[in-house]
Amino acid sequence: MGPLRYRVRVLDTGILFTPFTLGPLTLPNHLAMAPMTRSHSPGGVPGDDVAAYYARRAANGVGLILTEGVAIDHPAAVMNGNIPHFYGDAALAGWDRVRAAVHAAGGRIMPQLWHVGTARKAGSEPNPEAPPVGPSGRTVSGETVGAPMTDAEIDAVIAGYARSAAHAHRLGFDGLEVHAAHGYLPDQFFWAGTNSRTDRWGGDLVRRTRFAAEVVRACRRATAPDFPILLRFSQWKIPAYDARLATTPDELAQFLAPLVDAGVDLFHCSTRRFWQPEFDGSPLNLAGWTKRLSGKPTMTVGSVGLDNDFIAGLFQREGAGNAGLDRLVEMLEQGEVDLVAIGRALLVDAAWAAKVREGRLADLLPYTPAALATLS
Repeated sequence: MGPLRYRVRVLDTGILFTPFTLGPLTLPNHLAMAPMTRSHSPGGVPGDDVAAYYARRAANGVGLILTEGVAIDHPAAVMNGNIPHFYGDAALAGWDRVRAAVHAAGGRIMPQLWHVGTARKAGSEPNPEAPPVGPSGRTVSGETVGAPMTDAEIDAVIAGYARSAAHAHRLGFDGLEVHAAHGYLPDQFFWAGTNSRTDRWGGDLVRRTRFAAEVVRACRRATAPDFPILLRFSQWKIPAYDARLATTPDELAQFLAPLVDAGVDLFHCSTRRFWQPEFDGSPLNLAGWTKRLSGKPTMTVGSVGLDNDFIAGLFQREGAGNAGLDRLVEMLEQGEVDLVAIGRALLVDAAWAAKVREGRLADLLPYTPAALATLS
């Protein structure tokens, strides 16, 4: 069999590049850069290379930059000394330069506030003396690494989120995102596999949302009534990729309701493949169902732009499936979702958004793992 010969589809991507309004914030388009851990901030301080990295994506048409996960103001928040902090004079000065560079390039930017909980190994930098913490002291894999958090420890972490949120507001960021996905601390409270508490922080699915809801409320009090607060959640965990918080739309509605009440403005719904339906009997993915059930705007994400699924879907050939740009356009046109987050494709191709807008789909670069090593 000879080589496949592709012909690029003619796609109308105009809706991707229309403005989107979230409260007082108007984004130039519906494209966001997904948060991706980079570990290029020695001592937790982002440098000029980090500012240039994010600004390049904004200059090429990414409307909203969601930063890599940043350590909240708590000693056990992260597990690597090169992960940027969102506290301390030096780190905040670095982030202010990043914000200014993105704004100058025409983009908007929000920090993703991160606490990894029991995903942190004992003795990890930047604070090796700080033990990992979690609702029941267990990792997603079931290993016990500590005692269940006390009320005082929970209150201290919530206060750390609030302090970092206040910094984001004071520095002029455009909002913030709480990372409550992928088996990190808020998600450890969500999931029965890591939260077996019987007090007010545990119980059924609704009661297990309390920690994240209190984080959102604390961030709201620390910022402003109209400061956009996003929350990223997922069904899957690292490494429990088949885990589920909600197995039916009714369970998902119960899960979302307390978070809406707490003040989440937009849900960032993390899936591994954006085109896959979440529940049987409907084509809606997790973001689509979340919007329908919560009444809140949503962002979809999951393998957008990766060569094995997405780029194949840009071309006319049998079996390309519905993993391509046309499916994203359809989701936006039908009001299923509101924003689209691009992750690894933007690591390798800073001009991804510009190429799509200009119809240069054949010029999109396929992702390779080598992109993880640089801030190109």
